[in-house]
Amino acid sequence: MPDSLPHQFIAIEGNIGAGKTTLSRKLAADFNARLILEQFSDNPFLPFFYENPERYAFTVELFFMTERHKQLQEELAQTQLFNQQVVADYFFLKTLLFAHNNLKDDEYRLFQRLFHILNANFPKPDLLVYLHRPIDALAANIRKRGREFEQKIDTSYLEQIQQAYFDFFKTSNDLAVLILDVSQIDFVSRSADYDAIVEVLRQPYSPGIHRLRLY
Repeated sequence: MPDSLPHQFIAIEGNIGAGKTTLSRKLAADFNARLILEQFSDNPFLPFFYENPERYAFTVELFFMTERHKQLQEELAQTQLFNQQVVADYFFLKTLLFAHNNLKDDEYRLFQRLFHILNANFPKPDLLVYLHRPIDALAANIRKRGREFEQKIDTSYLEQIQQAYFDFFKTSNDLAVLILDVSQIDFVSRSADYDAIVEVLRQPYSPGIHRLRLY
């Protein structure tokens, strides 16, 4: 394997249970990149949100936004200092996508204003990789990893999150986005499948949407 990939900052995105963190860990380890992982489990409001989404949506999204901003600001500043390659298992924009899905209109308008203030000076990833899996596969992965607070997530919520991503991609013209269908592969258990992803990431991508299905 090469010492680095041709993208200085790679963000791995996807729905809940898509395998973002697992892939990010493997890439960072193999290419000696700085790894940035979302600290979602530190959100004390998340279990309450899954129990009562309407009541806790704004609180949970505000906490996520401020924590993501703080983490990325600190991590990316250090990366710029040492000119190190970065692999992250989230992109700050996901804050807005989830908020749009979860908040009431008046709450979202306020949230959006706060988001754009915080997002103004953040660097964009050189490549945003979206791991696509069918909803039933996501649900199976969520059950398998056994996080108690996630077990109440229903398929309709996963469908809404998926649609939020796809709606964003339709309007994304200045960002290189690779929608990678991994529904037919197992990059955790089969090294050949993981190697296939690495080969894909070795390629350059221009701004815009690129779609690829791996078998």
